[in-house]
Amino acid sequence: MKAFKSTTVLCVRRDDRVALGADGQVSMGEMVLKHRARKVRRLYDGRVLAGFAGATADAFTLFERFDEKLQAHRGNLPRAAVELAKDWRTDRALRRLEALLVVADREHMFILSGTGDVIEPEDGVAAIGSGGGYAKAAALALLGHSSLSAREVVEEALRIASAICIYSNQELLIEEL
Repeated sequence: MKAFKSTTVLCVRRDDRVALGADGQVSMGEMVLKHRARKVRRLYDGRVLAGFAGATADAFTLFERFDEKLQAHRGNLPRAAVELAKDWRTDRALRRLEALLVVADREHMFILSGTGDVIEPEDGVAAIGSGGGYAKAAALALLGHSSLSAREVVEEALRIASAICIYSNQELLIEEL
């Protein structure tokens, strides 16, 4: 998978809850253009969470396509994820899109890419973007050594990542199911 700079997106499942969050920074090169971008969305009548790293216009296109797949497959997240990944990889226009998605519902969580990847993390933690590795490491430590909720783990891990990754900030947006 291509590594995208300029964001941190993190999804955590704990107990019967799933939380997905992202920082708000938009960067171009070394310049910060925006502090409060909205990189996380609720789809399928609020029952599915999605977050992106990469080009914003490409991500909006992917959100729309993914929501269409969710509608077509009546909210079946694994099926919609596979169908989007197939289209993304084979469609002439879509395969030029540069973004990664993290999608989740109450039962499943996936990282999707334009190369056809549909990865379901084994540890209940998915992270993308330049600060993704930092956020994932922090989340795994917090899950293993605290009783914080999924939302609290996402919030604290994103704050830790934003203190390390120059392409991420502490203007967080977190959604929870």
